This record gives sequence, C-alpha cells and structure tokens, in this order.
Amino acid sequence: MTRALGLLLWFFSFGVAIQAAENPSLVAGVFSPARLAPDFSLRGSDGTELRLSRYRGKVVLLSFGYTSCTEVCPVTLSVLAVARKELQLAANNVQVIYVTVDPERDNAERMRKFLAAFDPSFIGATGTAQQLAAVRADYGISVSQKMPIPGGYVLSHSSYIYLIDRNGNLRALMPFGHSADDFAHDLNILLKK
Repeated sequence: MTRALGLLLWFFSFGVAIQAAENPSLVAGVFSPARLAPDFSLRGSDGTELRLSRYRGKVVLLSFGYTSCTEVCPVTLSVLAVARKELQLAANNVQVIYVTVDPERDNAERMRKFLAAFDPSFIGATGTAQQLAAVRADYGISVSQKMPIPGGYVLSHSSYIYLIDRNGNLRALMPFGHSADDFAHDLNILLKK
C-alpha cells in the first residue's frame, strides 16, 4: 500500500512538472484575460508613421521615456538591449518601441540617434503633445510637471514596460528594476505562442 501510494505521488509530481514545463509562467505581472493593446499612430524615429499594429507577428516591448532622462530610461533601454542579445536569432521577432513623454525636445531624429546607442533596431515614437497625451492615457502612463534643473528640466514618469504578444494583445507589465534575464525569460515564452 505504501509503495503504491509512493508510486502514485511520484506520477502525480512528474505530471505536475511536465505541465509546468509546458505552461511556464511569466515573471511580469500578467493581464488576465489578455486584451488588445490600444493602437496609435505617431511619428517613428525611422521617419515613417509608427502604428503599433504594424508590428503584429512580433512580440513588442512598449516603453515610455525621454532622451534627456539620465537615470531610469537609460537603464531600462540597456536592460532591453541585453535581453534582445540573450535571445540571439529570436531577437528578430521582438520589437522595442519607445514612446517619448517629452515632445518639446524629442523629435524623430533625436530619438533615432539616442536609441541607436542602445540597439539600432529600437524605434522611437513622437508626436504632438495632444497625440502623446492620448497614448499615455490609453496605457495609464503618468508624467509629472517639469522640474527645472540647471540647463533645462527633468520629468518624472511611469517606468514600466508592456509586453505585447504577436497578436497585439497586452500580455504582461514589467516594472522598473527587472533584469535582462527576466525579460528574456518572458520573451521566450511569448515567442513560442
């Protein structure tokens, strides 16, 4: 009886391990149920109209920030660049989109140069203050008032990254502070779906 119970427990734990391997969980906070990511039309740093729907078929990492940021934004972009490198060939199926929260300073060319320093495949998005405010509202991104500093100003803003699957669905939200390994883990899961 004890042997049979032990064998039954072994099969049960083996089955749970297989199920976990077949359905790995994301590190990021998951949207359940997943829902369609709000589309937008902005000016891309590549000089074309940037629509989120243009990247269907790829996994998108959607981030918000600005080129004059000296702390959180460069760290975030560096982490995303390392995560893409960890994916090796699969990185071609991942697109980082970086939407500015500072349209006064961030034109398409400035964003292109800034993002190229992290990864030339990253694409920036800019537009009018009204266009960008609408996109931020759709994604729940907040931006503080300008805080003057010598030679300019800084902005405080929400610092998390949306993970959007190949079908354009919001799948997860990763807050600032996660490692490139965490992003690579979640991207590998989403790339298999």
